[in-house]
Amino acid sequence: MTDPVVPGSLAALQARYGERHRWLLLLSLMIGTMASVMSSTIVNVAIPDMSQHFALGQDRAHWVSSGFMAAMTVSMLTTPWLLARFGYRQTYLICMWLLLLGGIGGGFSNHFGLVLVARACEGLAAGVVQPIPAIIILRAFAQNEQGRASGIFGMGVVLAPAIGPSIGGVLVDWFGWRSIFFMVAPFCVVSMWLAYKFVPITAPGGVAADRGGAPLDWIGLLLATAGTLSLLNGLVHLHDGAPLLAGGLLVIATVSCAGFVWWERRIARAGNTTGGATRGAAPLMSFDLFGYRQFAMGTVVAFIYGTALFGSTYLLPVFMQRGLVLSPSYVGTILLPAGFILAGTIALVGRLADHQPAHRLVSIGLLLLASSFALMVTVNTTTSLFVLVSWAIIGRVGLGFILPSLNLGAMRGVDRALIPQGASVINFMRMLGGAIGVSLCGILLEWRLAAHGDSLTTLATSNARLDAFDEVFWVVAGICAVAIVAAWQLRERTVPEPPAAN
Repeated sequence: MTDPVVPGSLAALQARYGERHRWLLLLSLMIGTMASVMSSTIVNVAIPDMSQHFALGQDRAHWVSSGFMAAMTVSMLTTPWLLARFGYRQTYLICMWLLLLGGIGGGFSNHFGLVLVARACEGLAAGVVQPIPAIIILRAFAQNEQGRASGIFGMGVVLAPAIGPSIGGVLVDWFGWRSIFFMVAPFCVVSMWLAYKFVPITAPGGVAADRGGAPLDWIGLLLATAGTLSLLNGLVHLHDGAPLLAGGLLVIATVSCAGFVWWERRIARAGNTTGGATRGAAPLMSFDLFGYRQFAMGTVVAFIYGTALFGSTYLLPVFMQRGLVLSPSYVGTILLPAGFILAGTIALVGRLADHQPAHRLVSIGLLLLASSFALMVTVNTTTSLFVLVSWAIIGRVGLGFILPSLNLGAMRGVDRALIPQGASVINFMRMLGGAIGVSLCGILLEWRLAAHGDSLTTLATSNARLDAFDEVFWVVAGICAVAIVAAWQLRERTVPEPPAAN
């Protein structure tokens, strides 16, 4: 007698929807991921207006972005545990509710501290959600379909930040900065409705969620949180004229990082000693993953790529508004064509990723991204908008080469049991780089502006201000160029065939 199929389980949904289910599941996750990506990037259009409303300096204003990034970075490490404990559907729904509440709360906030709390809630939700699609693609799709699935998924997701700044810029001009927080609400509602229909209640692998399983590794999570926050605050205080405080925070970050590595290795050894049957927590990060050369190099690329990508996501809107004196709605319109081209590039490269080496596609993307930043130094207040749009398009084409290829290239060959951990770790490294990148660009910009005798608190632009932006663009371009060296290590090494017998 066969066991009854549990309603809502992976087996039940596959039986009901057949081969279509994996694509419907991917669509459901796409909508929620669009909401999380939009919440991470669209607020950058409103930072100048928000800074004026709360009378913020650049060193505090950048926490609207970097605070979100810090929360998202740390929460990514909890995704494998949450999925194993609660299953896909409940984990996903909790995140969507938290993202929705963060958006509404941020929109109604009358104090900057409450805005940061709302951004932290959004970041926590986004961090848990973002590794899930990679887990689904690597588990539910055959290897010759994974690139296509990544391309389709990526095309949908990037449309949110492509369209978002344009709509957000108009909303900021018409209704003020608060309106951009509410943009995630309809995406969250639709994604929750789809989740009830297509997202299984089961955990990765199709097994039932184990609510009585290993507890969360709270010590590891606290160490990761302390290290991330200390690092980001230390970077900020390096430019605040408080070197002792900055040095102390950076020492705490280093000690926390070392403690995290030691603790994760310790509980992993304890689990191996007892055959994995220990009552203790499972490690947040499995260091067995770094035994795979391609995965190890992929994390290096992800970290450097995240630093450049998210740093520039913060830098470009500020450059256009405070350097070129363009309105928020104008900035969004300028970035719109590049966003649509990015979506099309991802769909095309996704198909190529099933047949072309990942290291080649990622290297091409990083080269184009570095070129885009380097070309931005040629832009000034007299430059035509066509040139500005063209340089932005080159960068977005570069992103289109990287996004579908990096995860697939890094995860090829990784044991299936380690896929949830691998997807979580590589996203963690990308977002850690992103959190550092946002802070780094903010600090570098303040430093170079002060060196040129200017400040963003002055509304009028100047050649000195443009020179400061140019110097930061050169730094970001150099970071992308360095990542190409690591990207080339993603190539698969071929094993020589034995000589034919005579």
